[in-house]
Amino acid sequence: MTNNQIFEEDKRYVSPTYARFDVAFERGEGARLYDLDGREYIDCSTGIGVNIFGICDEVWKKAVTDQINKIQHTSNLYYSLPQTQLAKLLCEKTGAKKVFFGNSGAEANECAIKAARKYGNTKYGRYEIITLKNSFHGRTIATLSATGQDAFHKYFDPFLGGFRYADANMEGILRCYTDKTCAVMIECIQGESGVHVLDTSFLKELEIFCKQRDILLICDEVQCGNGRTGKMYAYEHAGIHPDIVTTAKGLGGGLPIGACLLFDKCENVFTYGDHGSTFGGNPVACAGAVSIVERLTDELLLEVQGKGAYFMSHLGRINGVKGVYGKGLMIGLDTEKPAREVVKACLERGLILLTAHDRVRLLPPLTITKAEMEQAITILSEVLGK
Repeated sequence: MTNNQIFEEDKRYVSPTYARFDVAFERGEGARLYDLDGREYIDCSTGIGVNIFGICDEVWKKAVTDQINKIQHTSNLYYSLPQTQLAKLLCEKTGAKKVFFGNSGAEANECAIKAARKYGNTKYGRYEIITLKNSFHGRTIATLSATGQDAFHKYFDPFLGGFRYADANMEGILRCYTDKTCAVMIECIQGESGVHVLDTSFLKELEIFCKQRDILLICDEVQCGNGRTGKMYAYEHAGIHPDIVTTAKGLGGGLPIGACLLFDKCENVFTYGDHGSTFGGNPVACAGAVSIVERLTDELLLEVQGKGAYFMSHLGRINGVKGVYGKGLMIGLDTEKPAREVVKACLERGLILLTAHDRVRLLPPLTITKAEMEQAITILSEVLGK
């Protein structure tokens, strides 16, 4: 099938919810992808932060195929070795006490919302959750309700009540706080709204504020977690200790999985029947995730920090770049040219990038090489210099 045939049939049969670029990828390896015509691209998108060790990573492939050759699925009425292994790894690396597995970041955040409300309602009759303006927590009705962006609040009313949207500072939190507040839910780096890094002093002050009032602090690490910023999870940069952490995207290395990590206060908040998921903790997805988390070592995370510093330093010197934001290999660029125009022009030259509102966004694999970074920088320089 040719590129044009795919484009035509996609438009005929697939719901038009995506503004696709005219490329159909066929195969890849590491940070390189190839379309049906055999053209090569440097991938600085990783499927929006999913293929964290790149395309067709050999360790991940072996873990997944080994598990497929054993059993592809069993229900959560029974135990599963890969699920238990993954839960143990996540708890050991973070200090969490319990993990609930779903299939996506939205499901992980749904779980966090339910956990926070059960905790608050059981102890105090509290149910309100403060989220931040410019946040993004998912596309289900509950997680859309939690998302603090008006652009996502069209057409789908009525939304779930009990959410209040604060500016990303303590003044904003105090304006939204009531005696019904049970939790504050944040992304330490707001990815979808433009790679906004929250101020460390705000995060530290927020942690103290929550602990003094027994309000749960939830960190949404769906995009910025799993080594993306040079730490296992982005909240570690600020030295804070959340009560609930959600993660997905890079966790599965290419297969759908989400996880809600419950720390000391919340480890026993759920009992039998409170929550569930048919495919949550699927053994194949968990086997792949184990192969990812096992390799997120201190040495690798230091490499990510170094690559991020190199990338950001060189990107900041490009004519037409007005600002560089982010941590590690989660990078946003303010450009003189419109972001989507830049991304389209780079794609035509063999570089895959993303947008985030009015910014260009880079989420390359953690294993990207220096030569591949230099190639990406060169292409961006050519596009922005014209």
